[in-house]
Amino acid sequence: MNPIARKSAASVAGLLVAGGVLAGPATATQASPTESTLAVAPQPTPPAEGKRVLEHDYQRQPNGYYCAPAATRMALTTQGKTPSQKEVAKKLGTTVDGTDSVDQTTRVLNEVTGGGYETTKISEATAKPEQVDKLRTDVVEAVDAKRGVVANTIGTGLDTEGDRHPFPGGHYVSVVGYRDGGEEIKVADPYDPKAHYWMSDDELTDWIAQRGYSS
Repeated sequence: MNPIARKSAASVAGLLVAGGVLAGPATATQASPTESTLAVAPQPTPPAEGKRVLEHDYQRQPNGYYCAPAATRMALTTQGKTPSQKEVAKKLGTTVDGTDSVDQTTRVLNEVTGGGYETTKISEATAKPEQVDKLRTDVVEAVDAKRGVVANTIGTGLDTEGDRHPFPGGHYVSVVGYRDGGEEIKVADPYDPKAHYWMSDDELTDWIAQRGYSS
């Protein structure tokens, strides 16, 4: 369990599996049909009350292994790039076993946008306080630059409403906003039925632990 005092609950292994593993194939699970909606949010400068949510084009992943293409595409749409998930999957090298790592998402984000993205890995099973601080800083800087983030997660994440998001085989999501100065982070999830939810910075960092993110 993360010793950080603000942590509300520990991540637990869930039952749902989606694509995007680092080692070994993910189990392909039936996903909802692809849906696309334009999520629009104001862009105050500076952000009002420490909050900003980027405009982005949300799409569900069409199968159990397209989480990385869907999440990467959503991040690209924050900069006005609108390739298809299939086009992004080809660039990522996605197969039925998923997408190798955030090294691939970082490479494709830089290739399509012209640069600015870096990969951050978290090798530990539980994030350290300084890693939480770095994620919060990286998300705020990226979102303020109107640049969506892609996170590779594993296990179960707990959102601020207490709902669990279990992906024991690994999963990719987009980060499209923050509030309270980055202490809470807006997740756009291409697989989960909720589509969008808020997570605390320490909860999201723990969800990313053993994987990494592109920001």
